[in-house]
This record gives sequence, C-alpha cells and structure tokens, in this order.
Amino acid sequence: MQLSEATQYIKTAQLLRDQIPSKSRYPFHLPVVNMLEKLSFHPQVTYLIGENGMGKSTLLEAIAISAGFNPEGGTFNFNFSTHDSHSELEKYLRVAKGVLRPKDGFFLRAETYYNVATHIEELDNEPSFDGKVIDQFGGVSLHEQSHGESFFSAFLHRFRGRGLYIMDEPEAALSPLRQLSMLARIHELVHEESQFIIATHSPILMAYPNSIIYEFSQNGIHKRELEETNHYSLMKQFFDDRERLLHHLFHLD
Repeated sequence: MQLSEATQYIKTAQLLRDQIPSKSRYPFHLPVVNMLEKLSFHPQVTYLIGENGMGKSTLLEAIAISAGFNPEGGTFNFNFSTHDSHSELEKYLRVAKGVLRPKDGFFLRAETYYNVATHIEELDNEPSFDGKVIDQFGGVSLHEQSHGESFFSAFLHRFRGRGLYIMDEPEAALSPLRQLSMLARIHELVHEESQFIIATHSPILMAYPNSIIYEFSQNGIHKRELEETNHYSLMKQFFDDRERLLHHLFHLD
C-alpha cells in the first residue's frame, strides 16, 4: 500500500441532499450546504476556505463528528458537552473512510478550545493511575498560557502522527512566525502518515505544497491554487500597493 493510500483516513464527504428536511432552516440554508454535493479529500492536506458566513466551520464540524470526534473538540476519547450548539448536518452527511483507521486524532477549533482546556483540568482532578492528561500537552496548564501558546502546545506535543487532524481556523491565535512553524510541523506529521483537513483564512497556512484547496463562494465550490485564492490576491495587493489600497479604502481625496 502506498503512503498516500495509507494516510487517507477520510476519502469523501457527500451530502444526502434528498434527505434534507428543509432548505430554509439552519444549517441547510447555508451557502456551503446549498452548493455541496461531494468533496474528495487529499490524503495529506485539504483546505476549506472562503468568506465568513459561508458555512465552512459548520461543514468541518459535521465531518469531525462523523469521524468520531466530540463536537467541541479534543481527541477521539473526549466526551463532554459545555453547550450543545452543534448543528445536525452530520446526520445528512455520508463520510467515506479509508481502509486503515488512524492511531491518533484531534479536532482543534478556536471557538471552543477553552472548553477543551477546562475538560483536561477536570480529568486531571479525578483519581487516575494513568498519569496526568496535561502531560500529553506539554505539562503546563493550557489556562496558564496565552491562547496562542496553548494552541501551539497542543499542536506540538499532542499530535503524535499516524493521525487524523481536523482544525478550524488554527491561525486565530497564532503569529505569522507560529503559522510558519505550524506548516513545518504539518510537514513532519504528514511524513508520519497523517491527514489534515483545515478550515482557514491564512494564506500562510494554505501554502502547504502537496494539498487541495477548496474555495467556497457564492459562485460555488472550486479547487484553487494558492495564487488563485481571494485571500492570497487580497494580501498580495495590499503589500504590493498598500498606499493605493488604503487610498480607496479610506476614500481619500
């Protein structure tokens, strides 16, 4: 079996459109759901990008739940609920899995990471013969670190390889330098038989060379090269001709 085949823990996600109860209510009215038929994932890295409100995070959450993760994030073994706010989209999503099962996994999402950190502390306050859970995350309480450092600590220490890693806007708390470090770590984990599915707005994180980028817009879902994405084009325009862009943005005379 080739490496690419071994690491494709999730192959496709298909919307069961004929079973949707109503196209007018959440989450079925979201643009990403209206446009979705079937997505094929890269065996290494797949990006979901697009403007806010398209429904990327909702789709990513549904994929994660279908893969066996807790809706609020964490490992396959995390089972807690701080606020039951996830959508029912996973009920109408058929996720095709690969032949092999991942040995590791993590669903990392920016908006509920505080809840994951709290759950780890709760687990460590219970009697156990297995050692502290926080030791798997670098040994320092995630609540005692900055948001960005706790994010990166989990990514650096807890992601072990041979895993399925689903991440929702991981750049939210990371500096550009940390984002570059994250790219390097993704590369290491890819060579340790891992698969990533990432929703992001960061052109830096989108730069992994062996990947698929799906851009969601009002015009549909399209595969893009990094240089073809709206995110990259806008950032390039800003840095290439900042004064002109600011002139139009501020309506200067």
